Amino acid sequence: MKRYFYILFFLTIGLNTLAQRQMVRNLTTFDDKRLHFGFTLALNALDFDIDHYQTMDENPNFLDETIWGENIDGNRQIRADISTLTPGFTVGIVTNLRMTEYLDLRFLPGMSFGERKLVYNIPVEDNNSGDTDFYSIKSTFLDFPLLVKYKSKRMNNQRPYLIGGVAYRIDISKTGQEDLVRLKPFSSSVEVGVGWDSYLQFFRLSTELKFSFGLSNVLDEGPKLTSSQPKVYTNALSKLTSNMFIFSFHFE
Repeated sequence: MKRYFYILFFLTIGLNTLAQRQMVRNLTTFDDKRLHFGFTLALNALDFDIDHYQTMDENPNFLDETIWGENIDGNRQIRADISTLTPGFTVGIVTNLRMTEYLDLRFLPGMSFGERKLVYNIPVEDNNSGDTDFYSIKSTFLDFPLLVKYKSKRMNNQRPYLIGGVAYRIDISKTGQEDLVRLKPFSSSVEVGVGWDSYLQFFRLSTELKFSFGLSNVLDEGPKLTSSQPKVYTNALSKLTSNMFIFSFHFE
């Protein structure tokens, strides 16, 4: 235990000494710009917050169905979840407006590509793509986040910050009337995150982790009644909100 204490003590002293040591400051007038631009490369992971009907007969649109030879009646509890988060990617443009010494307004339009895999507690029977262990929902978003960035005091060539705001998204991925679960194209979110500005010789690199929490229900109607596709996979759900985790690199 003492060994770990000593390691932590000397590491703290070392980091404190490094932070106080004078270094050559890069881009000394960068933060004085009223307006500047850049671009973003990011990794993302899409997720859902899922609300279910307690039993199927709570949904007035539900009709008894047979899935894989098993009758699904109104007393059944059908549940869905995201099995694992699937990596996606985001590209975008940075528009930064300096409001005060410590506050910026940022508009970060871009495009995000991702996938969510819904796993149910019953087998997935898709008459279009065959039987699978999960149902895949692929999304391509046009992103329109408007965020406020609160910056700390600059420490040599480093500057941590907090960020928060709202985002509006349009899902332009192709959907069909035969999809087991369909999503509405428009959604809104609240976003919060933390980041770290590094002032390099020729540009500023910002590393940022951001969480986007959906506000609107994106669950659309399921397959038409005249379709041969099972309706239970949509009818089991009462609400879907779209979440996103984003790890970004901003080049400005």
